[in-house]
Amino acid sequence: MNKLRKILCAVSVLVLTSIMTSPLIADSSNFAGPYVGFQVQAVGVELDGNIKSAGDAKGETTTGTAGKTAIIGGLEAGYVIPIGIEGLLLDIGLSYTAGGAKMRTNNDDEKASADVIFEVDDLYTGWIAPTFALSDTSSAYIKVGYTHATVSVTGDVTKPDDMEGATYAIGTRTVLASGLFIKTEAGITKFDALSVQGLGKGGGAGTANSSSVETSTNVTADPTVAYGSISIGMRF
Repeated sequence: MNKLRKILCAVSVLVLTSIMTSPLIADSSNFAGPYVGFQVQAVGVELDGNIKSAGDAKGETTTGTAGKTAIIGGLEAGYVIPIGIEGLLLDIGLSYTAGGAKMRTNNDDEKASADVIFEVDDLYTGWIAPTFALSDTSSAYIKVGYTHATVSVTGDVTKPDDMEGATYAIGTRTVLASGLFIKTEAGITKFDALSVQGLGKGGGAGTANSSSVETSTNVTADPTVAYGSISIGMRF
């Protein structure tokens, strides 16, 4: 996860440098209009977890961080609008990313309690992205978006709500005369915290082979997604 973040920071610095050192070009017609594309993402998902248990005299709290990286694919569509200022445009779009990652939260409470597995998948993101034309074929943008993700859980706990969060990204897009484009992007999504409660319905409660999570146990997690993506598509 740390390596992925370093890569994303490096890409962001390069894009910002390109924006600051390149003159804005008046001809933005090569970028304007509707588009669709296919994207491939390298995703790192991180859960900062916390398990509180009052199931025994100690009432331990177990904290930790679980991470998972994956390569996933998705679709995107949007519309780029010139906003009347030389070389500036506004990109409004929506993307769907299939797949995701599973993360296990381990509990070391002496009243042995089963692990809980969170699975995050099916991410939908809507965004606006101010875009700066760097040349007749290249542009850079800053993106702000809203992301929704489906959450499922395995374990003797209540079902959490789906996740919602804010996405921030920076990227570049190159558009050929034919309308074919290639887009690179680095970003991060910070989701709202997840929280589940033990149901106490599993077997073997209080034993080493327990599949039960005590009703006094509360599991919380703060999910963060960092990603780098490449998109190929067509502007119409």
